[in-house]
Amino acid sequence: MPVRVRLLLAPLCLLPQIALANGSEPPVFTPRPIAAHIYDGGWEHFVGGGLASLDCNGDRFPDLVAAGGSNPVQLMINRTKTPGANVQFTADTPEALAQTGVTGIYPLDIDGDGILDLAVLRVGADQLLRGTGDCRFEPFDDLGFSSGDHWTTAFSATWENGAQLPTLAFGTYVDRSNPDGPFEACDDTLLYRPEGSRYGPPNRLEPGYCALSMLFTNWHRRKDGPVQGRADLRISNDRHYYVRDGQEQMWKMTTPPVLYQQDDGWAPYHLWGMGIASRDLNGDGFSDVYLTSMGDQKLQLFDPAGIGPSYRDVTYDYGTTAHRPTSGGDGRPSTGWHADFGDVNNDGRDDIFVTKGNVEQMPDAAMRDPNTLLIQGVDGRFTDAAAAAQIASMARSRGAVLRDFNLDGRLDLAVVNRRAPMELYQNATQATGNWLSLSLRGAAPNTQAIGAFVELDTGTRIHTREITVGGGHAGGSFGDLHFGMGEAQGLRLRVIWPDGETTEWQAVPPNQHITVIQ
Repeated sequence: MPVRVRLLLAPLCLLPQIALANGSEPPVFTPRPIAAHIYDGGWEHFVGGGLASLDCNGDRFPDLVAAGGSNPVQLMINRTKTPGANVQFTADTPEALAQTGVTGIYPLDIDGDGILDLAVLRVGADQLLRGTGDCRFEPFDDLGFSSGDHWTTAFSATWENGAQLPTLAFGTYVDRSNPDGPFEACDDTLLYRPEGSRYGPPNRLEPGYCALSMLFTNWHRRKDGPVQGRADLRISNDRHYYVRDGQEQMWKMTTPPVLYQQDDGWAPYHLWGMGIASRDLNGDGFSDVYLTSMGDQKLQLFDPAGIGPSYRDVTYDYGTTAHRPTSGGDGRPSTGWHADFGDVNNDGRDDIFVTKGNVEQMPDAAMRDPNTLLIQGVDGRFTDAAAAAQIASMARSRGAVLRDFNLDGRLDLAVVNRRAPMELYQNATQATGNWLSLSLRGAAPNTQAIGAFVELDTGTRIHTREITVGGGHAGGSFGDLHFGMGEAQGLRLRVIWPDGETTEWQAVPPNQHITVIQ
């Protein structure tokens, strides 16, 4: 297993802080300037507003791509000078990307050349743009991909066994051509399975229930024999428009795909679904899910003892409801959008960031609805620290990125807002624990190693990460994996690659970046 190790010399000054009620250290974020950008538009842009991050020029500093709705997409290149320096971005959007009607963006190496491309979600025809490695993009002209005029609001991708191209899923919202819409006029999910080196017409996954987030996930990685298993497609749907009969969905990726039913272990679940975040939260090696919604947010743990894709709700047990604003004085229910897991204070326990904001002027939902930062305490329960961290924005937030923008081992934050300027925050938390940054380079054509599992053993638990593309709300990130380690020093790492090849456990020291090459 070739392992390339590079130390990031970014010592952190340790100063005392006041602990939260759950025994965890509170984070501190500092606002940073960023080029003006606003997600705007009429009712077709009430949803969307995704934000993506990727390294588009090979310098390891994450860059940003923000959907604009009726405004053009904006690419912001990370100009941070050195690891640990103040975060800086400059706007530099290539012509092929500076288009309107975009709801969301996801980075993905489609052609297997090792350079990230972009899947662009639109009110209109979706697009696949080829990355050229210099933060420039151009339309693919040889993939056969063709999209109709859709209102696209969700995306995920996976690599199926033996495929030359990734399988793509586009989740559509309301069928704008339906004269009886918008209610009970949800459009279908479109599944593009490659035919050799090209894409044919999409398969329509019916019924569609107004998808707002979707994620390919290998929930049965230790049940079906081979470790690599098969990724199935989970979809979070908006009850506001399916009105009745609809629910959350999980598609079994057979040929043709079929919906899991109750007899398969899938429990019916109804919510105004907005976003999906996935992480192994309890250390059992299986990915759990956090679901954002209009009214409350749900945390579901995977049940490995179930007969199929079984999840149990632990929202109240873990204190993750985030169902009403905790500051701002508006007591009406919150509206959650994008969610992201990440250890913002490097204490070895994953936290959860959630963007919030009224759809537009919905009177039953909070208008002053600050974003939420749920900090996990030593008891496993979560406490909102957004106000104390100075990131409790009152704007109508949509997409977000929780990444280490200046490579100092601390997760920073960027947020896209509807009809309000974009926001950027640098993590200035001083009392933080150890960390590890990791990147994977898979064998072509799946150079992102989508479907791989990374296991990091700290001596007290194993942190497991599934490599996926999708989830969130209309935007995703791809780049270094960040692990907060607390006081752990002796770490062991192994990788289960998508084809089932498993590396030996290898000792690695904390507070550095590691690249693992298949």
